Amino acid sequence: MEDLKILILDDESRITEKLKHQLEKKKYLVYTANTPNEGISQLALHLPDILILDVMLPGANGLDLLEGIKKDYPTMEVLMISGYGDMDMVIKALRLGASDFIRKPFQIIDIQMAIERTEKYIRMQTQLATVEDRETLVSKELSSLIEKEFIGESFHIKKVLDMALKVAQDGNVNVLVTGENGTGKEIISRLIHYASPRSKAAFAPVNSSAIPETLLESEFFGHVKGAFTDAREDKKGYFELVNNGTLFLDEIADMPIALQAKLLRAIEENRIKRVGGNKEIDVDVRIISATNKNIEQLIDDGKFRLDLFHRINTIEIHIPPLRERVDDIPVLLNHFVKIISQRKGKECPLVSEDLIKKLKLYAFPGNVRELRNMVERAMILADGNELLPDDFPLRGEKTTVNVSTGSLNLDSNEKQLIEVALKQCDYNQTKAAEVLGISRDAMKRKIKKFGIIISKEIC
Repeated sequence: MEDLKILILDDESRITEKLKHQLEKKKYLVYTANTPNEGISQLALHLPDILILDVMLPGANGLDLLEGIKKDYPTMEVLMISGYGDMDMVIKALRLGASDFIRKPFQIIDIQMAIERTEKYIRMQTQLATVEDRETLVSKELSSLIEKEFIGESFHIKKVLDMALKVAQDGNVNVLVTGENGTGKEIISRLIHYASPRSKAAFAPVNSSAIPETLLESEFFGHVKGAFTDAREDKKGYFELVNNGTLFLDEIADMPIALQAKLLRAIEENRIKRVGGNKEIDVDVRIISATNKNIEQLIDDGKFRLDLFHRINTIEIHIPPLRERVDDIPVLLNHFVKIISQRKGKECPLVSEDLIKKLKLYAFPGNVRELRNMVERAMILADGNELLPDDFPLRGEKTTVNVSTGSLNLDSNEKQLIEVALKQCDYNQTKAAEVLGISRDAMKRKIKKFGIIISKEIC
């Protein structure tokens, strides 16, 4: 914040000059006026942060001036001073918007303390306005382009949001977003894109594990007619379609190693070749990648290229799971209740404190996505105008979802979570996938990978 600007309006020049001399020692920018007209001119000229205003002025009442000044300059703080007046005058001044009322004769320390109190308030308001501006950027300007589930009050989520908005200002840096399924990796990636200089161009989300391996190269780089059996015409790939925009590579860790080399070349050289073609095509694409896996472990296992990792990981943004930021649960819960009520045309129900306490003890393997599903289910089935703990039956309330293998091995713990989720969902794979925050296809692949037997004998 710049140096505080103060205007002193008092008909006694002895007072204005003495105050000016003392306050300038505190590094304030101080202006003075001895008549109402002079004071009004100085207000318009300097737009001070604080006005020290005498009640008794020649030809004018300071309280009348106060009322007009607060209408014209509503954010200006006004300290009233007077050698006259009773409590009624003080109350009237405060009701008209004065920040403080100081009686004459006063000591310079009285004015200094009043200014310091007011300065703290001004700084707080400035910081609040900055936060509100940033939240306005996210909630209003970007609300039509991104979902608004990326909210919260915890230190963790504010840090993530702050990083995302800073990264967005640089339209070229590549970003790796890490975190469990359901934490909001695509949402934060969209926010980065739409708050960046590339916002007018396309944002293309691509699930690296959902495209058949035989078609991956064609999907990313395009192909020319006749490049393979079904290539009946030229086709642009993601890099060309998203030129000047952002390519969001979800589940980047599942990308085949052969394609990783070609992706690396495209990122390094900013040019691609269509499958079956010889012409090099210049592209300008920002890469935002996301994964829920430990890529460094995959590098050690020879399943992910170290050089590609360094290219996509200029900035890493990690989104903590919901169980590590329980302070966000009430905020998210009320948010989902509100938007689902609006969507369904229902009256917004109350949320009981016991429900919040219950949810704060839950592990939320499906993270924010799971909480939203819970709210929607409860809004459909609950009776009454208040959401209660019984309206939120937690899967496996008798079997807490946690890591109990005594090992930090990712695969063994992932297998255990899948088995617990299947058991809680009575081995309904679709429901279990929903609880875990993964797709049905991803669930099938993991069941096959870990050799999990779909049987009620699993314990």
